[in-house]
Amino acid sequence: MPVQRLNHAVLYVRDVERSVAFYREALGFEVVMGMQGAAFLQAPDSSNDHDLGLFQIGEHAAPSPAGRTSVGLYHLAWEVDTLAELERVQAKLAELGALVGSSDHSTTKALYARDPDGLEFEVSWLVPATLLTEEIIAGRAAIRPLDLNADKQRYGAQTRGGVGVSTPA
Repeated sequence: MPVQRLNHAVLYVRDVERSVAFYREALGFEVVMGMQGAAFLQAPDSSNDHDLGLFQIGEHAAPSPAGRTSVGLYHLAWEVDTLAELERVQAKLAELGALVGSSDHSTTKALYARDPDGLEFEVSWLVPATLLTEEIIAGRAAIRPLDLNADKQRYGAQTRGGVGVSTPA
């Protein structure tokens, strides 16, 4: 059987309590299990045992050189259901000083942020399959600035994203 989806991610962090606080405030994750130097978090409405594991390695840890001087993971991407939720997350990430960019990939509307250890992640909304056109699919060849107001007008602020793409129709 082929791989179906990513079940969870695990990150090494300097301070697990600081990282838990960040992911709770920024994305609404909740701790489902914790122990000395580790925590396992679940995203709101997730049915996974956990979506994110955090392991503390201490304040002495150097920044990750991935992408600069070594190979390694670039970022994780989490998906939200609506453009209204993407907009809410954008405001929260900006408030926390974590938002570092945004992009319109035509079929995907994306925010980029960094956690307290500088690890990058993405939060995105995917155009549902029923709204995909040849023009939208061809648009993936270029990256444009994100315009959430225009996207909400075009697709609807409460339209459920990813249906037929990342989730069953």
